[in-house]
Amino acid sequence: MVDLLDLTLPELEQWLQERGEPRFRAVQVWQWLWQRMARDFDCMSNVSKACRALLAAEARITWPEVARVQESTDGTTKFLLRLEDGAMVETVLIPSDSRDGVRRWTQCLSSQVGCAMGCTFCATGSMGFERNMRMGEILGQILVARAHLGDDRPDWPILRNLVFMGMGEPLLNLTEVMRALRSLNDDRGLNFSPRRITVSTSGIQKGLKELGESGLAYLAVSLHAPSQELRAKIMPRAARWPLPDLLAALKAYPLKTRERITFEYLLLGGVNDQPEHAEALARLISPLKAKLNLIVYNPTPGAPYSAPSEAAVLAFEQALWQRHITAIVRKSKGSDIDAACGQLKAQNRAD
Repeated sequence: MVDLLDLTLPELEQWLQERGEPRFRAVQVWQWLWQRMARDFDCMSNVSKACRALLAAEARITWPEVARVQESTDGTTKFLLRLEDGAMVETVLIPSDSRDGVRRWTQCLSSQVGCAMGCTFCATGSMGFERNMRMGEILGQILVARAHLGDDRPDWPILRNLVFMGMGEPLLNLTEVMRALRSLNDDRGLNFSPRRITVSTSGIQKGLKELGESGLAYLAVSLHAPSQELRAKIMPRAARWPLPDLLAALKAYPLKTRERITFEYLLLGGVNDQPEHAEALARLISPLKAKLNLIVYNPTPGAPYSAPSEAAVLAFEQALWQRHITAIVRKSKGSDIDAACGQLKAQNRAD
């Protein structure tokens, strides 16, 4: 029995046509799935009874199950989701400033169950890697979040931005992530503009070019070190692609007129937060059309790192600005519920 959330619109069209349904029927069903967030076939009122009976007999709609919801004092909301096979993942809703009395939200999406990269500062890496997530599981996180928010207006949603910065390395699940991006960009469904979607990678050679040429999302690169040697210590698997080669590939990365690559740089106390690191970092990224997000390390149990001092963070930021690098310290949200950058670590049960 096929899960309709795992089908792209062209795949849904083919599936229905093979069963004798007209092509337009797929768009009707697609809109019920992604715009009206239908969870059963009976509510699809403009779909013929015969087609609804066919769908009930041969298909299903499977949302991730919400195992736990935690809300931070700053409004950040973390969901622990149980997938169909029992695997657990986390996704996070991050509040932004309100406009016209309506709060907007950004969602941090997971693309894998666990992660194979093993970055030494990241809680997800300590889980190890279980499996890739399917397209329907990736996009199902959005359905859960929108239902939680009561966000039922596809023409003006309050869930405004998506970042693939949750559990997993998106480019190691390239096929399903690309299918998800194509579905996200379809204006007959979730209808997210590419400028409202960011895919973050730790630096995976395979897939980077395909992502850039697709134009389906903006790119963020988890850098975290200004030298190959330091990067190899704190990000050993990502560093298998030498930093000079990564930078050369990013220099050739296709960008739209106002688009810039975002570099994520996690400040680890006494490790990569010194003035010499800032100077080396500025030299490294100055040839690129880029901006820099500085993230203050959020401690995780068992990790051998500590957060830098406020003075060190300020000095690092100022050193970059003095060298004409656009750098912003990104405010950490949700750390009190382990929802901040690097803290996601889904448990096998809901405590």
